[in-house]
Amino acid sequence: MLRVTAVDAPTGQRLAVDPARRLPGRGAHVHPDPACLALAERRRAFVRALRLTGLVDTAPVAEFIERTRAATPATEDGRGSRTSSTTKG
Repeated sequence: MLRVTAVDAPTGQRLAVDPARRLPGRGAHVHPDPACLALAERRRAFVRALRLTGLVDTAPVAEFIERTRAATPATEDGRGSRTSSTTKG
């Protein structure tokens, strides 16, 4: 899950990616997947979760997700490679 927070910008509110989970303020979480981001935008989930009014700029989150996906090799099912921290034993 990717944490995002709202920050003030000259043109209004924008989302800031917080992968280290250190930025102050209320945060919201989204899967780092373009489809999940699009669904959250369509449902106005960030506005509700972060208790904002008006429109919010989600471009920084979309750019972060695209950069992350470009840097992660895809598997056969189209998802990025993931490793499990648990072992069977």
